[in-house]
Amino acid sequence: MKYLSFDLMSYQQYIEIRAEKRFGRPCIINTRITVFDILSWLASGMTFQEIISDYPELTEDHLKAALSFAAEREHLLRIAS
Repeated sequence: MKYLSFDLMSYQQYIEIRAEKRFGRPCIINTRITVFDILSWLASGMTFQEIISDYPELTEDHLKAALSFAAEREHLLRIAS
């Protein structure tokens, strides 16, 4: 079986985790918008353009960083046995 290889976007410049902000959930830097918020909007069918229109403080790079963060976190999860 052949696997696709790709490089995840470096999200560290866009996402921060601070205990005093949104109870330590990962947020877009300088906002209170969490990675979970972005993933929820995308899962509900919103497009990048719709999200950016509703939240002009966000850019496409912020949204990609949230996806990259979630992908890395999923990759690091271990299956419980």
